[in-house]
Amino acid sequence: MTFSLILRDPVTGEFGSAISSSSPAVAARCLNLADGIGGANSQNVTDPRLGPALIEQLRSGSNSADALAAVVSAADPETIDYRQLLVLDNEGRAAVHSGGKALGIFGSAVRENAVAAGNMLASLDVLDALVDTALSAPGRIEERLYAALQAAIAAGGEEGPVHSAGISVVSNAGWRVTDLRVDWAEQPIDELGRVLAEWLPQRDDYTNRGINPVAAPSYGVPGDE
Repeated sequence: MTFSLILRDPVTGEFGSAISSSSPAVAARCLNLADGIGGANSQNVTDPRLGPALIEQLRSGSNSADALAAVVSAADPETIDYRQLLVLDNEGRAAVHSGGKALGIFGSAVRENAVAAGNMLASLDVLDALVDTALSAPGRIEERLYAALQAAIAAGGEEGPVHSAGISVVSNAGWRVTDLRVDWAEQPIDELGRVLAEWLPQRDDYTNRGINPVAAPSYGVPGDE
């Protein structure tokens, strides 16, 4: 029901994640990012507790493989076989758990600085399209994540229609500098693209506004002249 990607930009140090699913509000339940630490996604019969647990392992100094091993070994043995977990650490090393009871065609694709996984896929080509496009596309990390979602859909996407999608990014601000979601739509990736086009030119200004309100521009909101 889901495919997702975690990406690290080795130049900027940013981490980002993109996800799409036939289920509603997938990005709210599955994506976990931490400045300078890494990213972790929990999906396929999702247990939303597992992503934060992976982030805490990374925060404690574990690499991606050790973090994943610790979380999988501590999980409920009767349910962990239903889970898919992706983790990417601050050196661009990736690890994936895909339990044997994941749904439909499932798998993962791992590269340096990128990892993708999915289930109920049209084919495993979807995952290669995700990671390879994210690593090769031009632009800021959000643009590369969005291009990867488009490429995944073009490669076949899920077996059925997708209805929700999201993109999140952390930089060095202490919060998600981008956190965009379409929680239910007939064409969620198209909707996400429209939101991203509106947001991205303003992203850094809103980050600066949070850090230093005096230096941030107004965007003409009534009452904020």
